[in-house]
Amino acid sequence: MSPAARDRLFGFSHAFDNPVTLVVTLVVGSLLLLAPMLVWWLAWTGRIDRKMKSELITRYWSWLVITPLILGPILLGAAWTIVGIAILSLLCYREYARATGLFREKAVSAVVVLAIVLRSFAELDHWYRLFVALVPFTVGIIAIVAILRDKPEGYIQRVSLGVLGYVLFGSCLGHLGYLANDQNYRPILILIFLSVELNDIFAFIVGKLLGKRKLAPNTSPKKTVAGAVGALVLTTLLVMGLGSFVFRGTVLAGPGYLAFMGMLISILGQFGDLMLSSIKRDLGVKDMAATIPGHGGLLDRFDSIILVAPGVFHFINYFVGVGADQSVHIFTGG
Repeated sequence: MSPAARDRLFGFSHAFDNPVTLVVTLVVGSLLLLAPMLVWWLAWTGRIDRKMKSELITRYWSWLVITPLILGPILLGAAWTIVGIAILSLLCYREYARATGLFREKAVSAVVVLAIVLRSFAELDHWYRLFVALVPFTVGIIAIVAILRDKPEGYIQRVSLGVLGYVLFGSCLGHLGYLANDQNYRPILILIFLSVELNDIFAFIVGKLLGKRKLAPNTSPKKTVAGAVGALVLTTLLVMGLGSFVFRGTVLAGPGYLAFMGMLISILGQFGDLMLSSIKRDLGVKDMAATIPGHGGLLDRFDSIILVAPGVFHFINYFVGVGADQSVHIFTGG
């Protein structure tokens, strides 16, 4: 392992080399300190009732835990980031498997879990060909393993659920982990997480203020067309502003590229949210789990990023590459 690879994987001395990483970390920390005071002020002035105050405080305590769990691994090093994404993938799959009943298909679930572990190793090793090959291999193995019970009834369902589970929580989320192979991964991941979370907030605020026409009333009754358009505009402006510093010195710093990336994040983020809403409606459940107080499950909190991750990864990889200047096969050699 080269010193550069070791420093990227396990070192944190360069955590704040990019100003975006430092500024966003300070701003988020400041907001976490100010948020409870704002909630108490709104309650004191009568702008929110007791029930809303209680809900906001519950959500605040959850974010007080979630935020360090997101920022911490990113700042500590690429290896911790990849491991963190792997844990998130496994926990999201667990919620999905329990909600859909797929957990009863132990052989199929074992294949998905093993594939997520192998995917994480491919990310750590910077082994892109294995990372890409795992998708068709996993699909094929799930199709084979599902035959072994010699029970044709329900075969299509258990294979489909297994494949969907790996594609969404193994492959799609895995692209976040593979981004850690880029020397500039910290500000890139922070830009993605920040813009996706604010995209949800923008849609909520604009929808509350201006929304009348429902976007998809049977799927998500609270979403409005105005909220979707407002989020698209504001998220695009956010990405254009921060992205010019994140990608400085590359072709992606151009306003046209950043505008496209911002629209990509906003649109895919909103469809990721609608996708999980469709799954929950189909299952007849309100939340996928009760892991996070005030939010539901991890899937309820991170649904918007599932489709964003591969979209942004391949957009960046196409124009400037991901980790193109870094050592490959770090552990396996070659």
